[in-house]
Amino acid sequence: MQGLSQAELGLQRATRERLEKFAKLRGKTVQPGEFWDIIVITAVDRKQEIAYQQQLSGKLKRKELPLGVHYHVFVDPPGPKIGGYSQRLPNASALGKIFTALPFGDVVYQMLDLKLAMYIDFPAHMNPGVLITCADDIELYNTGKTEFIKFDQPGFTALAHPSSLIIGTTHGVFVLEPPLHETEKGELEYRFCHRFLHKPSIESMHQSGAVYKKHNCLLHELPKELGNPTVDSEYVYTDSLFYIDHSTAKLLLAFYKQMGMLHCEVDAYGDFLQALGPGATQNYAKNNITKEETSLFEIREKLFTLLKGLSLNVILLNNSKFYHIGTTQECLFHFTSDRKLKLEMGLLPAVFSICPNSIGDLEKSACIIHSILNSQCSVAPGSIVEYSRLGPEVSVGTNSIISGCSIDTKADIPADTFMTTLSVRIDGNLMYASMVFGIEDNLKKKVTDLAEIRLLSFFGISFEEFLELCGLRVSNELFSDDKTHLALWTARIFPVCSTLSDSVKMSLRILNLVQNKSPFKLNGFKLLSVEEMLHYKDVEDMLKFRQQLYEEISLQKEESDL
Repeated sequence: MQGLSQAELGLQRATRERLEKFAKLRGKTVQPGEFWDIIVITAVDRKQEIAYQQQLSGKLKRKELPLGVHYHVFVDPPGPKIGGYSQRLPNASALGKIFTALPFGDVVYQMLDLKLAMYIDFPAHMNPGVLITCADDIELYNTGKTEFIKFDQPGFTALAHPSSLIIGTTHGVFVLEPPLHETEKGELEYRFCHRFLHKPSIESMHQSGAVYKKHNCLLHELPKELGNPTVDSEYVYTDSLFYIDHSTAKLLLAFYKQMGMLHCEVDAYGDFLQALGPGATQNYAKNNITKEETSLFEIREKLFTLLKGLSLNVILLNNSKFYHIGTTQECLFHFTSDRKLKLEMGLLPAVFSICPNSIGDLEKSACIIHSILNSQCSVAPGSIVEYSRLGPEVSVGTNSIISGCSIDTKADIPADTFMTTLSVRIDGNLMYASMVFGIEDNLKKKVTDLAEIRLLSFFGISFEEFLELCGLRVSNELFSDDKTHLALWTARIFPVCSTLSDSVKMSLRILNLVQNKSPFKLNGFKLLSVEEMLHYKDVEDMLKFRQQLYEEISLQKEESDL
């Protein structure tokens, strides 16, 4: 079995050290300057704000986070949104990507814990300011034993990671100013950005001078994009998080107050960073603007004028890895099959769970998180089960995700299946609804006319054919959203049930319908779309189910230790 390179071993060691350092702070009151002063999570609406607050409260009670810190959840003002409800990772839609469970830690680490652990050294080497990061990526890096990342420059400072050109097309890419002094490339370099490219084409990267040749030993194997086994000899530096110093943050706050209510949503990455650096031009202001977004064009022009002349400092992390886990396919690959990430982070096939021992090895395994599985049930390698209870007659095929489910009946869940259950409260009554999709289904794809429904695909068959099999008539009433934006996300096809297990049974019947083309009439049930399930979600009951699992797993672990 191929081992890790020296650079990767350094990355592994640095990652473990940060995790250990954070573990010592969990549940302890931190001293001034030892940790962050304030940690803010942004929510897309009031319901998500409540969900985040409840989860934060639970984590603080269980002493999973450092104490003595101000934790806040701020809800976005009403209006247009860039972000949404994690449509490409629906198991995170109800409770948030920042609370996504990860396959390590006892108790289970969530994305919030990992972010705080990976940034554990930042506050001590940072001037007053604000650090901005996303909820669906992992940054691992090694700066050597004696060097720390310093955020001490005015303006903006961004981290940069060597990435393939394919990765660059879906991220921000830095065009760097020449170095002030020619020195040997190390694990950490401080540079200036000439221009920031937002999701550029490969041709644009070449034309702008953003592409470098891979000739340095520190630039070990770049993260492979899914489905592409080759690694190019060329690379670019892509973005992850960035820092704004205090005076710049005050400048942006004054601008916001001056503008009053915004009629568009500003992207902190694309709309801020493209205005920076000596090579920045105002041309980006008109990119991807629709007729409805003329106000965004005006905001971008004003931001360009405001920020022009400010520096974009870039910290090159030449021994680093950037992993995106914002989609079902990415989660499945990184948590079950990505051998290097498993070694770098110490990911496990089963964490804080009661389950059979034979669930896989380092190369490809099932991934069981915070769940109770009967010893007779089976989960194929390459699948994820989280926050669930599976009975003895349950088998889960490969490349599937089962989340928040209680299955106590015979169930043969086929490969490439996504299933999750939500608690919903309708007219004061607690009910349950389970959504089921194919892993490859595109929940975001929209058509504008009922005649185009056939263009939507559900488990590999035409959505129109599915509706015929389950006795549902194609009509505007079938969809919960704007009738000119018809999608799987807004299709009312999931029955509401009185119990968690009954809800799953209904989803299993839908699975049987699409697999065997056996008709199952849904027109006698109250049906919800995923959009409506999120609107009616009962966060308290979902967290109660997780807590029940937590207590039962803890009790069984205590008994087994006696």
